[in-house]
Amino acid sequence: MHQFQPYPIDLLEINPFTKISNEWMLIAAGNQEKVNAMTASWGGLGVLWGKNVAFIFVREKRYTKEFIDREEYFSCNFFDEKYRNDLKYFGIVTGRIEDKFKASGMTVGFRDNTPYVDESNFHILCKKMAAIPITEAHFLDPEIKEKWYSGKDDGNLHTLYVGEIIEILAR
Repeated sequence: MHQFQPYPIDLLEINPFTKISNEWMLIAAGNQEKVNAMTASWGGLGVLWGKNVAFIFVREKRYTKEFIDREEYFSCNFFDEKYRNDLKYFGIVTGRIEDKFKASGMTVGFRDNTPYVDESNFHILCKKMAAIPITEAHFLDPEIKEKWYSGKDDGNLHTLYVGEIIEILAR
């Protein structure tokens, strides 16, 4: 296991547009018995309700969603480019079929009740504040449905999770 140190949020200098959209992240949730993670390229960082927050979007059918819904905490994990194939794997394979951590060789660590991926450079540990289902009725731009959800199920397309940033850990 790697050694991680708390990283002051006011010193964080990342571009969330490239870090999340282009480099991707793994969202991890679970408990000491079982953890699952998924690759994500949608989300952001900011301030909401007077707190520093991370927000993520998870499709209803994703196995990781069950873990996020059940647990109080989740983490957003960021990696070097050398882990790109692992991130692709975590985005394609479902944890319902196989243990993605065991198959990839990646490992889970815990900080208090929050799982994180040990191979990442830094983790943003979050406590859930809100879970907001997104439906087609929420789209003000009609191109969203056509571009991002064409041929997909109606109903809840994603859930937006807002998490208070409890701590940032870095190597």
